[in-house]
Amino acid sequence: MSWSSPIKNRAELAVSEMHDHLLQVLEEGLRAADPRLAVKRFVSREGDEVRVGDERAVVRGLIHAVGFGKASREMARGLLEALGDIAGGVVISPEGDGSIGPIKVLKGDHPVPRENTLRSSRELLNYLEREVKENDIVFVLISGGGSALFEVPAPGVTLDDIAFVTRELLRRGADIVELNAVRKHLSSVKGGQLLRYIRARRVFSLIISDVVEDRLDTIASGPTAPDETTYRDAYEVLVRRGLWSEVPPGVRKRIEDGLKGLAPETVKPGDPILNKVRNIIVASNTVSLEAMSRKARELGYEPIILSPYVVGEAREVGKVLAAVIKSVRRLGYPAKPPLAILAGGETTVTVRGDGVGGRNQELCLSIAIEISGLDNVVAGCMGSDGIDGVSPAAGAIVDGGLASEAMARGLNPREYLDRNDSYTFFSKLGRAIITGYTGTNVNDLFTALVR
Repeated sequence: MSWSSPIKNRAELAVSEMHDHLLQVLEEGLRAADPRLAVKRFVSREGDEVRVGDERAVVRGLIHAVGFGKASREMARGLLEALGDIAGGVVISPEGDGSIGPIKVLKGDHPVPRENTLRSSRELLNYLEREVKENDIVFVLISGGGSALFEVPAPGVTLDDIAFVTRELLRRGADIVELNAVRKHLSSVKGGQLLRYIRARRVFSLIISDVVEDRLDTIASGPTAPDETTYRDAYEVLVRRGLWSEVPPGVRKRIEDGLKGLAPETVKPGDPILNKVRNIIVASNTVSLEAMSRKARELGYEPIILSPYVVGEAREVGKVLAAVIKSVRRLGYPAKPPLAILAGGETTVTVRGDGVGGRNQELCLSIAIEISGLDNVVAGCMGSDGIDGVSPAAGAIVDGGLASEAMARGLNPREYLDRNDSYTFFSKLGRAIITGYTGTNVNDLFTALVR
């Protein structure tokens, strides 16, 4: 399966063998997250049977594809290449209109659902109702951004209502679990409810996870996964966050009807409708880290995966990762070099300055400061979607000599860190990783190589 690296300034970054090895490891993580290749790894056709992961399904009718998310277009391309024969379908993407063979590509809105999302979502549901029969097989292609790109509000609720509630909950500190508990109960398609529109008895949801811990009920708000939250949970979130008295009338009525049993609940665990669906994660941070681990071993480094669940303030996480690097280099703990230290997740940045940067570059700048003077060490981190914060970079590469090199050129790393100006720092030194949008998202990838 052909694949080319999206790193546009690779030659500039590969200043030594170790730097080149680091880029190869990061590239392997991106390759594992490539939507087209990820789908083709899991799906194939052999005569009148379709193989999906470790399952086989006899094709008794037609095969259809619907989907939504930032990677839906390339996932559709991969599915068509894997199966060769698809009756048709609809996928919703932020890139615009077009087609992948018989599969229509419609435009949706991201990050806030608007009229494009609503119009395209209704066309997707119309396709399911019009074209799909019981003996058919439906593939649902789900990836990050799907919550905004695919939405049909519940009766009496508008997109503006959902946008208002989402914005206010985030402003008041609600986490993703609280946000989803409310959002699913204002929707006709989230929380497993898409399954109610699919007549086919066999449904395969192929999922690219952009969520730490890969929760099926959270990725794109779980349109084909069971939801354990209730209208009571949604109501309590709105009360707890001081929003219940301010919600639009349509939201209030929907929640109140749900509390009285007058509005249908989301799909719960054990619901018979779930028997027809198989939810399969085809790409995730964990899958990428495992691929990176294999590549590191191939290059002569013993790999160690710390965690795919790394979260927290980027500059503080950088200090922790730097401490592991120093421990390996100086003491041989938790393992002796040559070693590849791998991790993933999604850190955050509290912006205090007026600079240009992103969480991956801030993390790398923190590491560069902490490992200053350490030889035989190179580290890099990047967002798998190619977008790091408000910068045009995906991430950065650092080593033990970077901080002193910067100081010699009149660039004080700590000052740039204090200003949240990591992109300016790395771009001046030629160490920012530039990819442009990669067409996928499995959170952030980190690696350090130690000899």
